[in-house]
Amino acid sequence: MKTKISILKDRFLINGKLVYSEISGANSASLGLLWNQRVIQGVFDDKKDRSRFDLFKMGTFDPEKNTDNLIAALPEWYDYGMRAITVGFQGGWPVGMVDVTEIDNNPFGPDGLSLDPAYAARMDRIIRAADNIGMAVIVSLLYWSQCKRLKDGRAIVNAVRTGAEFLKTGGYTNVILEVANEYNIDAFSDHPIVNAPEGITQLIRIAREASGGMLTGASGGGGMFDQEVIEESDVVIVHGNGLSRGSYYGFLRKVRSLADDKPILCNEDSPCCTRVDVSLELGISWGYYNNYTKQIPPADYGIAPGEDLFFARRIARAVGIPLEELPFEDQFYLQGLEDFTSFHGKRAVRLAAEFPETVNYVDFYLNGEKLYRSYDEPFFLEQTLTWFAMPHEVSSDDREWKAVIVLADGRTLEKCVTL
Repeated sequence: MKTKISILKDRFLINGKLVYSEISGANSASLGLLWNQRVIQGVFDDKKDRSRFDLFKMGTFDPEKNTDNLIAALPEWYDYGMRAITVGFQGGWPVGMVDVTEIDNNPFGPDGLSLDPAYAARMDRIIRAADNIGMAVIVSLLYWSQCKRLKDGRAIVNAVRTGAEFLKTGGYTNVILEVANEYNIDAFSDHPIVNAPEGITQLIRIAREASGGMLTGASGGGGMFDQEVIEESDVVIVHGNGLSRGSYYGFLRKVRSLADDKPILCNEDSPCCTRVDVSLELGISWGYYNNYTKQIPPADYGIAPGEDLFFARRIARAVGIPLEELPFEDQFYLQGLEDFTSFHGKRAVRLAAEFPETVNYVDFYLNGEKLYRSYDEPFFLEQTLTWFAMPHEVSSDDREWKAVIVLADGRTLEKCVTL
């Protein structure tokens, strides 16, 4: 292995040096942080019905090709300063598009004692590809909907041990272990050994021992934490979903007050790229989560126009990587109307902005009729949360889309798409 992830107090090191210290002129505030992205479906399969993921004009869903696409995208993200990804053995939820409880994406046997060799091989390929270019992989073991396929608490313990032992056997040195994704949300309540602080802390200890001492933690839901879990974790893993910029700042300050000198790592939030600035202020690593470009498989894991590109550029600035300024009009992108982004007849329409803090509001029009005014980043049509919008049902009458962007300084700009 070429890449070894470790910690020094509240900072991350790669091969014994603060992350980003290899970059000439790096921003000192970013040294030791781990800017990252949630690509949770990197080893995804749906053993029940792959055909529901025959999307994006990519033909029949192929789990191996899905993994290949992620691996191929890593170098480009690395060049912009991203140094870690989160991949889940049990994946995540293509929110708003598919009933996640219908998906069979569980690689563990019902008793938790076995691990599907195909999943293991895909995870191995991702970890080794990341290692080869100097990136870390946050490996998540448990996700609520797939844990329902594990028969009881003993099976949960077995699955944690099975997954951690696989990582130990692989001899990986670039892995951070996330025992469960959002262990304390209500959806995990039927598994108290995951959902309760005393249970998840036990699982953290089991995972740490079975993995041979890998850095281990477990994430809470957006804005949620438990002191016992913070104390047990090597890396304090948090999520910022649903929080405003100010609320996220306040949340991180509370976590920091309990975390002593431990590193705090957010590995799921939203496409709200202003969170980079909040995290930089507090010396906390941040993770981009885009439900629509990166969590509906088979994802295009590259740097897509709009939100992905703007996030990449925010990270590069935070790290101190030189960039040419985009022309003013290119700093805005009417997203979700590309011909490959209709998910079973639904679209998530939004206005991406490289500098969302400069936007007062966005008005959306369809065929000349005003539909909605969005005030908050990420400027969704029918915004519900920072990471989710009520999808627009595609109609044959959809023709002329327009977003009128009103900036804080009074200027206006229009972005139009004709279907």
